[in-house]
Formats: sequence, C-alpha cells, structure tokens
Amino acid sequence: MILKPKRLQEGDTIGIVAPASPIFPEDKLEKAKAYLHSLGYDVKLGKHIKKMHGYLAGFDQERADDINRMFADKSVKAIFCLRGGYGSPRLLRLVDYNTIRRNPKIFVGFSDITALCCAIFAKTGLITFSGPMLVSDMVNPDEYSQYHLWRMLTKPRIYGRFINHETHHLVGIRSGEAKGRLIGGNLSLLTALVGTPFLPDMRKALLYFEDIGEEPYRVDRMLSQFENAGILEKLSGVIIGQMTDCFEDDEKPSLTLEEVIDDYLCVLPESAPACANLSYGHIKHKLTLPIGARAKLTVKQKRARLELLETVVL
Repeated sequence: MILKPKRLQEGDTIGIVAPASPIFPEDKLEKAKAYLHSLGYDVKLGKHIKKMHGYLAGFDQERADDINRMFADKSVKAIFCLRGGYGSPRLLRLVDYNTIRRNPKIFVGFSDITALCCAIFAKTGLITFSGPMLVSDMVNPDEYSQYHLWRMLTKPRIYGRFINHETHHLVGIRSGEAKGRLIGGNLSLLTALVGTPFLPDMRKALLYFEDIGEEPYRVDRMLSQFENAGILEKLSGVIIGQMTDCFEDDEKPSLTLEEVIDDYLCVLPESAPACANLSYGHIKHKLTLPIGARAKLTVKQKRARLELLETVVL
C-alpha cells in the first residue's frame, strides 16, 4: 500500500533532525531556520540535534529517537534533515516504522539520508523525498532548487515534467518508453542497502542515482553489486543524475565513467530506456525526486523526458 503525506501549508511546523553527521558552525543552523521562518513555517528542533559523537550527530539511539518523536508528534507536519555525511545506515533497525505508518508525513533528505528515505518507503509504503537539506542547501538557498522543492511539497496536484536547470542538458542514452516507481538516491548508499530488507522492491522500478568523488572503478564495483543481485535486469529504466567529481586517476589505467555505465546498461531489459545528466545530486541547482511515486521515462533520439504520473502529497 502506497502512503502519501499531507502537503505543507503556511504556518505548519517543520521538524529538524540530524540522522547523520553533526553541524558546524552552529550559525548555519540559525540562518537556515530564519529562511524557513521567512516562508511562513514554524521550526521544531530534535532533542539531540546539537549533539556530537565523533563523526556522528550523537549516539545512534539518540538520533533515531529524534526521528521517531518527530513522526509521533502531531504538531509536526514535515521532517527535514540537517545534512548528510555519514550515519543514517546505523539507524535503520532503530526506526519505529509502525509509528511512521500511523503518522505519514513529509520526510526530506538526500546523500547519506538515501538510506532512511528508501528504508521508510520499503517498510511503510510512505513516499519520501530526495531533496535539499537544511544546512547544506538553505543557508544560501538556490532559487531553482527551492522552487522545485516547495512546488512538490505544497501542491496537491501532479507535478508533471521534471525540467532540468539551464546548466545541464538531459541526454538520452537508450531509446524507449517505460513507466515505474521512482526508486533511488545516492549510489553508494543504495548499494549498501542491497541484500537488506531496507531496499525497496526494484522490480519494474525506474532507478535514479547520483554520487560524488567516486572513481570509475568504484562506480563499477557498485553497479556490479546491482547486477550480481539480479536487480538491473528487472528495472523498467535508469536515470543518471550528476556524477560529481567521479573522474579517473590520470596516473593509472582506467575505464571512463561513461564506459563503465554503458557496460551495465547492457544488462537492462531490451525495452528499458536510460538517460543521464539530470539536475540532481551534489550540486547547487538540484531537483527534488520522490521515492515511490509512479513516473514515466521517454527517450527518443538522444532526447529524454521524465515526468511524474501521480500526486505525491495530499
């Protein structure tokens, strides 16, 4: 059963949690809070949001408790994550999915938060959102990114076509047309979910992914995990976002990133389309992509079109 959260409205309270790495310096948090206030939203901080435990924003149970409390709190209408970094996979067995199922609400984050977004959808059927985070993207908010984020979270109608930022040109790689549920996020985190109960059902899915700072051989290793798990052959299509700084080392032999990706796209069903260069990932100008919503990917003669087919908020 697919669950959809209620849309955000002016005056609603947005809960802020830190499931991964801590924030520093703290003035970024205040600036980001001021931005949300300027849009007419109230802000509620997680109890442990300012904690630090090495590279984590507090102990695992503390970070998970903040998430569970925010979903249980009737006054909170949406939950935004502070930032990524690392730490979300450590929480997947500590999240109270029954509480989430009973209290479906908007949950937003990307990068390391991919693990939580996917796990929540896999365990509850709640559509989550891979999009901008508080201190990463709302201290100095980008007009393009924020427009698409708030349009998706506040409008209870079908979003329609995803329009790339003018600095990116969506490129078709494999022709075809396919429908399926959008499942994706950061490739490294998606790979970490393979073989666990926290990866959503990938059969007939439209897989989207992005990453940062991964050499081609590392992308190769991740995609090989998807192939060996029998996932690629079951997909409806593939959408590749921005693979930021994923270059080969000039001092040693290497395949290019394009060559690596082409090798694995050959494993897709013959009818499955694929495209690249979507405005999504570790970039300033980014789209927000829902996890679990039905979409259609159309690729004809190197031109691609990605569009949502259903509402994602009520």
